[in-house]
Amino acid sequence: MLKNFNVVLGVTGGIAAYKACDIVSRLKKLNANVDVIMTKSATEMVHPNTFQALSQNPVITDIFSTPRYWDIEHISLAQKADILLVAPATANIIGKVANGIADDMLSTTIMASTAKIIFAPAMNTKMYENPILQQNIQKLAALGYGFIEPGSGRLACGDIGKGKLADVDDIIDFILEVTKHKPNRDLEGKKILVTAGPTKESIDPVRFITNHSTGKMGYSIVEAARDRGAEVTLVSGPTNICPPAGVEVIKVETTLDMYEAVMNSYADKDIIIKSAAVADYRPETVSKSKIKKSEGNLTLTLVRNPDILRTLGELKGDRILVGFAAESDHVLENAKAKIVKKNLDFIVANDITEDGAGFGVDTNIVHLIDKNGEIEKIDQSTKLEIAHRILDKVKKFEK
Repeated sequence: MLKNFNVVLGVTGGIAAYKACDIVSRLKKLNANVDVIMTKSATEMVHPNTFQALSQNPVITDIFSTPRYWDIEHISLAQKADILLVAPATANIIGKVANGIADDMLSTTIMASTAKIIFAPAMNTKMYENPILQQNIQKLAALGYGFIEPGSGRLACGDIGKGKLADVDDIIDFILEVTKHKPNRDLEGKKILVTAGPTKESIDPVRFITNHSTGKMGYSIVEAARDRGAEVTLVSGPTNICPPAGVEVIKVETTLDMYEAVMNSYADKDIIIKSAAVADYRPETVSKSKIKKSEGNLTLTLVRNPDILRTLGELKGDRILVGFAAESDHVLENAKAKIVKKNLDFIVANDITEDGAGFGVDTNIVHLIDKNGEIEKIDQSTKLEIAHRILDKVKKFEK
């Protein structure tokens, strides 16, 4: 969504500096290029290597460090930026910029930049309410600088009041709004059910059967649908991903659990996207105690789990139903057969053997195949970008 878009993030020495890590991560998921400038105080809060790993770019901390480019570094970054975000922004950096002071890499880059500059203040309540700071904010706002209002609550110093760094979601939304990249709300009023992640089938209290799914694709669909105004219900198997804010989350373990949750939730939904990688089989019996190792082989008898997608296809009605096919052979042929067998509107098919596709990575390579025979290939893209493309396809099937 922010492909070929350059964000320079300035991190100053507030206690909220650690939250800037999440900002970088979110911007990277939106496919933005992020360069981070840290003040000396900020490096006392978070090590530059953290931002370097997240941004996949060197982090600038010293105006006198050896430059990455032959260009003068602060001028190079100032010219490169499409937007310059300072988060957290302390009273110190706001005061410097308001009074034309450029004595470190961040303040110098801000002074040299013609990009849109946005401050996300974070500080003690008394500092934020200080008339001098407020005058500085008003002065910069009158000159066209953007400000993201801080939140209220308990601060690190123990005070309660205004001064908390705005929620990361609000910061990202502000950037998307300002840069005209905010998704339209074309799914407003729609109810969407998304399944995501793997399922786990216990063998005994220690062991279980599962698969390599991490839930990244399904969670990206949930995030994209939420941002486009939908009311989203996520039925998720076990993952290490924090669910997007603002959605209903139903957590399950087994395929039978997921079947029950989906059957209890599908009736009032307009759109169902079944991206979970469920276990097709489960052990016929689950041992109540750990199965001890013996000299011989262990034989497990597996029984079929219910086919959630096929059941949904039988109950489909006027709903839009989307399935997934993670294949290693005959990808298109297997996916086309699944459309008919499961009564789908379209299917998202991918070859899990391809580099940059499949489980556990942030990118994917897919084909969108619909019931009318139309095939659309999406080359390697972030899973969030693909999520939006899937929802674009959903829109074409709306009645």
